[in-house]
Amino acid sequence: MTNSGISDKLTLVHSDIRGPVYEEALRMQNAGKKVLKLNTGNPAAFGFAMPESVKEALTRGMDGAVAYCDLRGMPESRRAILSYHTGKGIKDLEMDDIFITNGVSEGVQMVCLSYLSYGDEILLPSPNYSLWENCTHLAGAKPVFYQCREENQWMPDPEDIRSKVTAKTRAILIISPNNPTGAVYSKEVMEEIIAIAREHDLAIFSDEIYDRLVMDGLKAISPASLAPDLLTVTFNGLSKSHIVCGFRCGWMVFSGPKEKRLPLEEAVTKLCSMRLCSNALAQLVVPAALEDPESTREMLVPGGRLYEQRETTCSVLEKIEGISFVKNRAAFYLFPKLDKERFGIHNDQQFALDLLHAKNLLIIPSSGFGWKGNDHFRIVMLPEKEVLRSAMEDLGDFLSDYKQK
Repeated sequence: MTNSGISDKLTLVHSDIRGPVYEEALRMQNAGKKVLKLNTGNPAAFGFAMPESVKEALTRGMDGAVAYCDLRGMPESRRAILSYHTGKGIKDLEMDDIFITNGVSEGVQMVCLSYLSYGDEILLPSPNYSLWENCTHLAGAKPVFYQCREENQWMPDPEDIRSKVTAKTRAILIISPNNPTGAVYSKEVMEEIIAIAREHDLAIFSDEIYDRLVMDGLKAISPASLAPDLLTVTFNGLSKSHIVCGFRCGWMVFSGPKEKRLPLEEAVTKLCSMRLCSNALAQLVVPAALEDPESTREMLVPGGRLYEQRETTCSVLEKIEGISFVKNRAAFYLFPKLDKERFGIHNDQQFALDLLHAKNLLIIPSSGFGWKGNDHFRIVMLPEKEVLRSAMEDLGDFLSDYKQK
């Protein structure tokens, strides 16, 4: 008997960032229409360039990346990562606690496959980046969503987290700075979440890919620095901060008591050995990138490109009736709220399609981020500020007489 179907492990896997609305945008482009794609956080697509320090490290050392390297990653690169995270307050790290991966995405999948068994549960924030939900499904486990409160600057609700812990819960995911809201979690909220993990002996997974893209004088705190007694896996990388998304250069750092972290490290090592090593060319630039925070910082202060693009976007959006938002404090995402009654919105994906067809403007509906309610959408604020100004004015014009059918 021929099996013409696909694995049922993919039944619940989805990606709205490059999902049906995105596919429609591609069809429109192929038909000759110009579409402004505000769906993906891909800085190089909007004219951001990798720092010279990164370019020099790549060209100078490329001959050293021809052969396979250590399955955990090049020692020089892991040494730089070790120094970086030790500087953020994570204690008792060793070189073998660090694994360089093909982007954070590969690391997330490896950890989910290694740590979660069939029927296990992991607490994920809502809204959240869908990678985590998808990797949980692929591991045969169940994502359980806890609420981040818009009325509290998109901070997680510790009481909601506590109410959702069960005997099957294995870990709590923290994403700060957050995608899609751009929120930076306070130390007080972090400590409350860690206290819950400590009470129930849960692991902490911390996605910190945007920790160098913080504005307004805030600082991204690493949960691992507050929880030396808990198994914690910290995920980070260079894609966003150093404009090398295509390099796929990420890493994960294991911390906490050795008796807790070593079994997971050994399991992840099996998966790393299967793929031999991560992209060695990308690893070459890690030391230079982490020694060059200035090229990132200059984008985030008044006059810097990311800062000014945020200010422009928010200044136009705040004038549009029927839209409210919490200003992002990091990254380059905004997660505005729509007045559902005013616009009659019952399907946020249809809203995104209607906007795309009317204004050639691609955004991602909130349902793609584990958010219920059909009342939010994500904007990527990466085009030049005048392009963003025009796009937000188009959005306002579209909403001026919009009513979903």
